[in-house]
Amino acid sequence: MILPLTGLLIGGIWGAWRARRRGGKVADMAQWGAAHGIALAVVGLFLLLLLSRLAA
Repeated sequence: MILPLTGLLIGGIWGAWRARRRGGKVADMAQWGAAHGIALAVVGLFLLLLLSRLAA
């Protein structure tokens, strides 16, 4: 359960940082953070499923 949450947190920070670097406003940082967070949470979920399948 830690992988998707970690991906969500890292993705949110990374997306907001990228939007700020490109000169975005608060709404842009929120949107980019949400998009990156969701994407990395999905990647983390698939990694969690893969690891649990390999361990069993």
